[in-house]
Amino acid sequence: MPQTPKPALRLLAAAALAAFALAPIVARADDAIETLEGMRKTAPIDWPTIPQTGPKADQVKQNLEKIKMPPGFHIGLYALVPDARHMAVGPQGVVTIVGTRKTKAYAVTDRSRMGVADDVKEFAPSIPKTLPNGPCWSKDGFLYIVEQNRILQYPAAEFFYESPDVAVGVVVAQGQLIPTSEESFNHTARECRVGPDNKLYVQLGQPYNVPPKEKMDMYRKLGIGGIIRMDQDGKNREVYATGMRNPVGMDFNPKDKTLWANDNQVDGMGDDIPPGEMNHITKMGQNFGFPWYGGGHVRTNEYKDEKPPADAVFPEVEQVAHAADLGLMFYTGNMFPAKYKGAIFSTQHGSWNRTVPVGARVMVTFLKPDGHVAGPSVPFAEGWNEDGHYLGRPVDVAQSWDGSLLVSDDLVGAIYRIWYDGK
Repeated sequence: MPQTPKPALRLLAAAALAAFALAPIVARADDAIETLEGMRKTAPIDWPTIPQTGPKADQVKQNLEKIKMPPGFHIGLYALVPDARHMAVGPQGVVTIVGTRKTKAYAVTDRSRMGVADDVKEFAPSIPKTLPNGPCWSKDGFLYIVEQNRILQYPAAEFFYESPDVAVGVVVAQGQLIPTSEESFNHTARECRVGPDNKLYVQLGQPYNVPPKEKMDMYRKLGIGGIIRMDQDGKNREVYATGMRNPVGMDFNPKDKTLWANDNQVDGMGDDIPPGEMNHITKMGQNFGFPWYGGGHVRTNEYKDEKPPADAVFPEVEQVAHAADLGLMFYTGNMFPAKYKGAIFSTQHGSWNRTVPVGARVMVTFLKPDGHVAGPSVPFAEGWNEDGHYLGRPVDVAQSWDGSLLVSDDLVGAIYRIWYDGK
């Protein structure tokens, strides 16, 4: 599919609403992106909203009564969203886009600003998607969704989401984010951020528990098992960081503009090793040690006789083994007590490769004035792990417009809201 020039997309965005209103309807679903790039309508489709009341909502609210947090904090059901994974709150706080590991993304709107979603519906339903896990916004209102092997840009998505048709442009065409030979059901839930340099940063997990040696040169060259960055139109792609296994969740520290990222480490080595990682990326080109290290300083069996890179960077925080650290964000709001300003909130999805399950909680990590951590990550919201049985599995954290915290849960299919009133 040829790419639409992105400067042209930006010029068209303001006029696109009118274009949609006047354009003829086109019925061929397989030409959806080309149709929408031309600012023409696709055929009408069934576009239901997700019910927000009923027995499921009542049960979720009851389960949330078991969640423990510091005094003065409260948690409630924000929205029921099927398969809710990573989230991106729009720059104007109008809509939150929620990705999934399936074929849909969702738009969640709190029109009345009451801390509960008014409606939840599929985002851009006329565009077929594959693992649209990773949404992120630019400050000027461009939405990006990273799929398994494609990146699309949605100009003015905070306004177009009200229609099943949206303005769209191709940043990385289908099959060009990674070689199709490396597509896998494993480790292909991508995340993205638009950085302080206005470039698009994307995490690329590699598909193996530990990759074979013959794959390593290709993976290093393409940034598979690392983080890549590119211009927002897809040009000037480069590898930003390597030596990661399955990085999911990242954010920039607003104070010093450095990047922090989770990395999920090797399975099958035992209950308590290797640790999960929270990495601090201070410059381009750093190598974080995988696959020579399976997590922290623990060597992998497959590469134990290989000499690791002399400049391997070890994690800023070692997390409990196999907790599956996923979401990560710096808190910049004013609702929470002052000690949380500039802290990192992160999620632990919960373990599968462990005889005693751990995780299923929201963590907080405090930083010192010099930008390094003040100590290990500590639980902030927990109770979804009930004696090894999950009442929920937190995936991502995002800051809402009012400084409250949104937490997604793909087991329950919900988003929770955490707020503070001191009571």
